[in-house]
Amino acid sequence: MKAFNKIFSKNYSNKLVNICKNSIEDIKSSGAYKVERVLQTPQSMEILVNNKKMLNFCANNYLGLSDDERLINVAEFGLKEWGYGMSSVRFICGTQTIHKDLERAISRFHKKEDSILYVSCFDANAGIFEALLTPEDAVFSDALNHASIIDGIRLCKAQKQRYNHLDMNDLEEKLKLTEARVKLIVTDGVFSMDGDIAPLDKIVNLAKKYDASILVDESHATGVLGKTGRGTPEYFNVEKEIDIINSTLGKALGGGCGGYTTGNKEIVDLLRQKSRPYLFSNSLLPFVAKGGMEVFRIIRDSEDIFQKLNESTRFFRAKISGLGFKILGNFDCPIVPIMLGDEKAAIDFGMEMESEGIYVVGFSYPVVPKGQARVRVQISAGHTKEHLEKAIKAFETIGKKTKII
Repeated sequence: MKAFNKIFSKNYSNKLVNICKNSIEDIKSSGAYKVERVLQTPQSMEILVNNKKMLNFCANNYLGLSDDERLINVAEFGLKEWGYGMSSVRFICGTQTIHKDLERAISRFHKKEDSILYVSCFDANAGIFEALLTPEDAVFSDALNHASIIDGIRLCKAQKQRYNHLDMNDLEEKLKLTEARVKLIVTDGVFSMDGDIAPLDKIVNLAKKYDASILVDESHATGVLGKTGRGTPEYFNVEKEIDIINSTLGKALGGGCGGYTTGNKEIVDLLRQKSRPYLFSNSLLPFVAKGGMEVFRIIRDSEDIFQKLNESTRFFRAKISGLGFKILGNFDCPIVPIMLGDEKAAIDFGMEMESEGIYVVGFSYPVVPKGQARVRVQISAGHTKEHLEKAIKAFETIGKKTKII
């Protein structure tokens, strides 16, 4: 054993370890080092961190369902009914009736022909472009699309065009100048770092003009926007015109895991044949699929939850803006980026908010561009008026203390 340890130490105390060490030191010195704070409670509006009670304003828990007793009970029943896991991929022996039931529920919700489940929406984005597009095709991607879209596009052989963020003139110019068999426009519905919303009505008009198809990642929009939570397509009343939707069960829809693609039956069928993350990953946990079914039942019967989320979002945005903070995004978007600019200032601001009992996180490079550091607040339908007012007061206190306002 001593001889082995000596060999191991000699071979592996090497350049790679030193490079990693130096890189970490550089990140720390720049103020961009990310510390994972550990929750000692379930994900909820009120949490315990470092033995201190705080209000949570930085989760993707937009509908407040992550600790909902209805989901917990259904998932517990599903665990006993269907077992813990599948130990297999879908096409071998990893498909149960609960998976097919959930895919049908997703299709009904989004008003599409068929759906396909993934372990995450990252996998859905990673597996779609290579499966559908060839060198004869072209993909047009918003400059601020999610990292999973960027990675997925890198894997395919199609022509790659990146248009300026939300810039319809730039998108049209690129559509006009590009010859391709298939032109696929890809955008986030809601952009998670900027809190803005893709203008799907205008994108639809361009798609019709240049015979293009549209794929929208609705991860931060499903269960968030629209009168019934159907996301950005419902918000702009263009549901029929959107060809493909990728989204997740891991945010507003319960906060567990699981992603999906929904759209035309032939598109989904081809993904089942060729999408690598689908073919080579274990199936979604069956009790999570059971919980997903319950989420769609809950939101179908609770349209008032979306109204509450929208009212809380507008109230918070108006108050924070009124204090003098610079905020980004659409007034209807519950993602509220509060811009601070300096990386260290954003990280420190988030830490200072802990003293006021508010849990928020500062974001810095490489998550956002250099010089655009921010504290991102996320509003939930689970937040009460008292929660919102306490957070607003805390921002005022720390804002004045740090001379940001």
